[in-house]
Amino acid sequence: MLVVHIVSAGAWIGIDVVMAVLVFIALGTDDDGIKALCYRALELFVVWPLLTTGLVCLSSGVVLGLGTKWGLVRYWWVAIKLAMNILLTALVLVALRPQVMEMAEQGRRFISGQAASLAVGDLIYPPIVSPTALLIAFVLAVFKPWGRIRKLRRDHGA
Repeated sequence: MLVVHIVSAGAWIGIDVVMAVLVFIALGTDDDGIKALCYRALELFVVWPLLTTGLVCLSSGVVLGLGTKWGLVRYWWVAIKLAMNILLTALVLVALRPQVMEMAEQGRRFISGQAASLAVGDLIYPPIVSPTALLIAFVLAVFKPWGRIRKLRRDHGA
């Protein structure tokens, strides 16, 4: 299960790199045809693969948390990684997918000769935020900082 978790995280980072390449090519070119192609490629290579790797990483992390001494919420580093994984995976559906679908549609419109807006806009943020968060998760997994989460003690004398 640990291998599945590590491989899915590595795939996640790889897909983020593909996303970054496509977004920054679109940002850096003056050729609208290349921009349109980049946006259409994002639709194919980013949303569903990111969601899949995020869910595999999440589920394998939960299995590891339940089956090892680290637990899901016994240690700060595990709880933070869990929260980050849930947040990033949810953002794929809630924030990234609608943006990518809209830009892919604009790419299709441009290719078919219709008026289209090909500005990168907010798509610049996901290839910066996601790899940064995954790097933080990696560092947390390696160094395991902050120790255990303390349980609240109940006052039995009242």
